[in-house]
Amino acid sequence: MRAAETTVRTDVLISGLGTALAGVSGPGALLDPPDTALGTDPVDALRGPGLRYKDRATKLALCAARDALADAGLLGTDGDLTVDGADFGVVVSSNWGNVDTVCDASATIRRSTYKATSPMLLPNTASNVTASWVAITHGLRGANVTLTNGPTSGLDAVHWARTLIAAGRLRRALVIGVEPVNEPVRHLVGDAEPLFDGAVALVAEAADAVRDRGGTPLARIGRYARAGDPARALAAVRDDEDTPPDAWWLPERPLPPATAGTTAPAGVPAYDLSARHGRCSGALGVLQCVAATAELTRTASRSMLATAGQGSTGGGPGEDDAAAALVLHRMPAPAGGGPS
Repeated sequence: MRAAETTVRTDVLISGLGTALAGVSGPGALLDPPDTALGTDPVDALRGPGLRYKDRATKLALCAARDALADAGLLGTDGDLTVDGADFGVVVSSNWGNVDTVCDASATIRRSTYKATSPMLLPNTASNVTASWVAITHGLRGANVTLTNGPTSGLDAVHWARTLIAAGRLRRALVIGVEPVNEPVRHLVGDAEPLFDGAVALVAEAADAVRDRGGTPLARIGRYARAGDPARALAAVRDDEDTPPDAWWLPERPLPPATAGTTAPAGVPAYDLSARHGRCSGALGVLQCVAATAELTRTASRSMLATAGQGSTGGGPGEDDAAAALVLHRMPAPAGGGPS
């Protein structure tokens, strides 16, 4: 069954960006070739108690989350949150997440029964562990969600953060896309091509929340659609647009034997982030939004179109996948010099 199309409209802004990716100095460098001089593992910079028992996905997410919150101006000099965390949520997208912890625990139980499992590690087999640790670390007490939704998962996460804000459940949300590389992931995906090993994050806020604290909005989250094929998703987000987007962020190629069904629109620059950073899986949609927001703030571009998923391919891996599309808009020049 094909997923129903959905469209959400509300004024939700992006106010902060963060990256945790070896060879990438920040959001503005996501379109550059990775810099081997900056190849240090980002988790090496983490400090504090409890890191021994956290999986790689969680450590990467913590790095990107910290940078996004700081970029939005939401962390004080002591590293503590400067706004109320009661209506500040976390939405994480990761298809592989803590699969290494789950596999290790399963292997231990198979060999020696559950009595041999560690009471420190077993709670980390929960699929929501990354979002939970980010929330605990920064005191974010709002809705806490993890999506493991295939190729569209990252764009779906941005959409659900926006929906939670539009519905009044939150004023702010930290959206994170993260995928680790480890032995279980390589076993599941294979070694045929490079894999994304990192995390990206963005802060989404209600417009009044940004205004009330004197923050600086970077982009506005526009229309989102999810459908059974890319053409329908694109039509749903573009049906009231008179001009083409300034860039199209392409979906990831499906795993073989399925073939890609999306091509770049004529005359519109197209960017394939998975070709630059490896197969991104659940991190892709958030990665696209972070890179697109950085481009909107750097250039005179007006809008960016992010797409993920190839829809139903008629055979092979991904045959039941959907497709998603989301538009980001440049913030207009503020009237009177204040935040818009």
